[in-house]
Amino acid sequence: MSCNVAFIGLGVMGYPMAGYISKAGHNVTVYNRTVSKADKWISEYKGSKANTPSEAAEGAEYIFTCVGNDNDLREVTFGDSGIFKTIKKDAVYIDNTTASATIAREIYGYSKKNGFGSLDAPVSGGQAGAENGALTVMIGGDQADFDKAKDKIDCYSKKMKLLGGPGNGQLAKMVNQICIAGLVQGLSEGINFGMKSGLNMEDVIEVISKGAAQSWQMENRYKTMIDDKFEFGFAVDWMRKDLKIALDEAKKNGSLLPVTEIVDKYYGEVQKMSGNRWDTSSLIKRLSK
Repeated sequence: MSCNVAFIGLGVMGYPMAGYISKAGHNVTVYNRTVSKADKWISEYKGSKANTPSEAAEGAEYIFTCVGNDNDLREVTFGDSGIFKTIKKDAVYIDNTTASATIAREIYGYSKKNGFGSLDAPVSGGQAGAENGALTVMIGGDQADFDKAKDKIDCYSKKMKLLGGPGNGQLAKMVNQICIAGLVQGLSEGINFGMKSGLNMEDVIEVISKGAAQSWQMENRYKTMIDDKFEFGFAVDWMRKDLKIALDEAKKNGSLLPVTEIVDKYYGEVQKMSGNRWDTSSLIKRLSK
């Protein structure tokens, strides 16, 4: 059944995600800080644009955000022209930003006091996953809100799961990024080692990718890593933002992240090589410089 949806944030992820919700037949109103992005979106998909997040949220039953960080999120929700100025009672707010568990819980607390639902729902799968409507969505919040919103989230996902209370979606995304950091470093070292040893790494990966070393990173990034090309997905700047969130949370919960700390520093080195917008597999550049 068609419903009124607002989508705030049309970056490389949000743009196609909002598109899939529109293609599913919902009435989508979009807002983006750079107006030209919103103009382009409404030329491509059925929907309308708003001048502010609060205007986009007026009358919407479901409001999505997909912005950069905690500060951006605070601005589009609690800000002077934010969503929470106009959000209606019984609406469900779904945040796809990768942000801290702290702000997710703060938003949830506000939602409970003001009669609307709130889900923290960060995504994994990168730009390709967003463009193919095949993202993995990790969700924190209440079962009732999840049940109401899940068919809208399903428009752009291949897998979603409610993982417990508010903030748990963000915590799960931190686990995701911690795992990726170690995997990409290991893959970088392995490929670099093999190339320095004179191995044909195309042939090597063909064999080992069918064994215990197999991973999404190996399957999807080994060719471009061998070819020294890094324009294929999640940028180093974004990864460092996400790893900082995880490292900050680790200080609070007392967990040790020694490898993550090292890899975060390595990404800092990549940034110094002007690799801010390279994808995360560019860790290998440190080894071959």
